[in-house]
Amino acid sequence: MSLFTPLNLGALELPNRLVMAPLTRMRSGVDGIPGELNIEHYSQRATLGLIVTEGVYPDKAGQGFPGQPGLVTDEQVAGWTKVADAVHAAGGRIVAQVMHAGRVTHEETNGGLQVVAPSAIAINGESHTYKGKLPYPQPRALTLDDLPGIIDGFVQASRNAIEAGLDGVEIHSANGYLLHEFLSPASNQRDDIYGGSPENRARFVIEVTTAVAAAIGADRVGIRISPEHNIQDALETDPADVLATYGALVDGLAPLGLAYLSVLHRDPAGELVPALRARFGGPLLVNTGFGEVTTRAEALALLDDGLGDGVVVGRAAIANPDLVRRWLENLPLNEPNPLTFYGPDAVGYTDYPAYAN
Repeated sequence: MSLFTPLNLGALELPNRLVMAPLTRMRSGVDGIPGELNIEHYSQRATLGLIVTEGVYPDKAGQGFPGQPGLVTDEQVAGWTKVADAVHAAGGRIVAQVMHAGRVTHEETNGGLQVVAPSAIAINGESHTYKGKLPYPQPRALTLDDLPGIIDGFVQASRNAIEAGLDGVEIHSANGYLLHEFLSPASNQRDDIYGGSPENRARFVIEVTTAVAAAIGADRVGIRISPEHNIQDALETDPADVLATYGALVDGLAPLGLAYLSVLHRDPAGELVPALRARFGGPLLVNTGFGEVTTRAEALALLDDGLGDGVVVGRAAIANPDLVRRWLENLPLNEPNPLTFYGPDAVGYTDYPAYAN
């Protein structure tokens, strides 16, 4: 069972190939400072080969959710230092997912700052804010003069992650947030060098990743993508355009020597994901579920069939802090409760029990 064999991802040495997905949990308070709850939650799951934190905002305008942690202030960095220390003390490895929400936020969430995106196109639907659900606002289209500041935010947050003792970062370019908004022709309708052609739409993501890799070392940087996921109006419905866009992206990333490429896609055995894997040339983490539970049998098959180098799991890791042992020994699982995924307290966060002998 190759799922339980070691794996090297750049500078990271994993004892197994089970990776905890980045999971928004909204439990870091109004100030976005990781506290005792977060420390306990992540350290409980230290036997997983790698923990990817929930999305962490690199600047206040990029905060997408109430209670989301940041990597901006000294207090936030100090909070993440305690998380990293606890995970390492328990034998684990942890990287921060750096996430700018782009248009997937609201002024009532991000401190009253203007919501920004590649183009001034609002999402249909409602945002979870500190004042309840509110319609998504129309974002301001980022100017060419704005973009270096966005890059600087990603770079500084990544440096802060390393300063906090985290083992690296994962750049969030998936699920309809800012970087994915540049990739999707539905959310990116720019007419400058960052819009139009697949190569132009991939340009900004490549620039962000290149800058972060230069700042902290490419061997401590991964990136997450979700082609054809079609979530939060970042629609990608033309297969030829998807291949051209993500092919251009991966071609631009390949020379960097990143630690890994993490792909969320419903069909990792289809044409797209293996093509991107070949062009990337480095380790591939696969994630087939979003809102669905990845089963033990599916995870084992993904690696035994050679479809990836590691498997990213979400809900199973939420409900089973000792998931590695349970899957290794084929033990019964706790069932995740979606009603407690988001909230301010320990319920549904740190109170899932380990398996009792």
